[in-house]
Amino acid sequence: MSQYWSPIVSKLRPYVAGEQPRIANMVKLNTNENPYGPSPKALEAIREAADDRLRLYPDPSATELRETIAARFGVTVEEVFVGNGSDEVLAHAFQALLKHERPLLYPDVTYAFYSTYSLLYGVDAIEVPVDDGFRIRLADYDRPCGAIIIPNPNAPTGIGLPLAGIKALLAAHPDAVVVIDEAYIDFGGESAISLIATHPNLLVIQTLSKSRSLAGLRIGFALGQRPLIEALERVKDSFNSYPLDRLAQLAATAAIKDEAWFETGRRNIIASRESLVPQLEALGFEVLPSQANFVFTRHESRSGAGLQAALRERGILVRHFAKPRISDFLRISIGTDEECARLVSALEEILAA
Repeated sequence: MSQYWSPIVSKLRPYVAGEQPRIANMVKLNTNENPYGPSPKALEAIREAADDRLRLYPDPSATELRETIAARFGVTVEEVFVGNGSDEVLAHAFQALLKHERPLLYPDVTYAFYSTYSLLYGVDAIEVPVDDGFRIRLADYDRPCGAIIIPNPNAPTGIGLPLAGIKALLAAHPDAVVVIDEAYIDFGGESAISLIATHPNLLVIQTLSKSRSLAGLRIGFALGQRPLIEALERVKDSFNSYPLDRLAQLAATAAIKDEAWFETGRRNIIASRESLVPQLEALGFEVLPSQANFVFTRHESRSGAGLQAALRERGILVRHFAKPRISDFLRISIGTDEECARLVSALEEILAA
């Protein structure tokens, strides 16, 4: 507390990011980063652009990147918005689209930034409980609201929703904005992008941090019909006219165009996930069905906090959330097969002790 703070500061519950350790040889499975690295074409684009042009401001509209995204996903350039990671895009959406007289709805077990942004921007919000299997029940959203935001797949559970369910949700709320946060969609989920043309209330948000391995550059984007995108642009241009730097724009454009690299990495992660799940189950873990690049799991007789600490002692980082309903769970990012093998070996040692 400080006498110099604005009143809102003491009321905030800031988002706590996953640990970024300065320790060599750690197996880092705590922040859902891609273990395979970015496209070589993205790296080459950065090298070629690291010259005198960095003295100039970047394109404030990120025109080439937006054109590339539009071509990749079958929308128009005017239906694309880009920002510093999907977190910044989400922040602009909370300001521009999600604050209304009626409350915003989102799941009670979900991405923690939703509650953080609700407090920061004064958005009246209601957390809708997931069921006992940690699934989102779309029927529970059949109530008056100003807007809805749902991750698909959900985080931290990894459980996905069928496209038909999202379509029904949109139809049930034609006067409310529905944001589908697709940070993990490329690892097995059904994207809602195909519904944009027929649903003016739909905004889809994605990131290049996960499936395209550019977490360090902070690139996210939103797709939706023009009125929704214009609202985001108005907020962005009232906050920061140059959100994406020159290197990020060029690397993101190259990464999206490198479809072969994207597809290979995506398939490798899915295969590793499907291999890891039965190994965890054989050790007594319950693993929720995941369509993401992580698994959400709890052991039948060990606490989540205890397992996290024991793994860290063995040089392996996983994520634990000390929150109601999920305090016994661990969220484990999918690493390389070698990293997953080291995880399983460590768990075998811990559970045998």
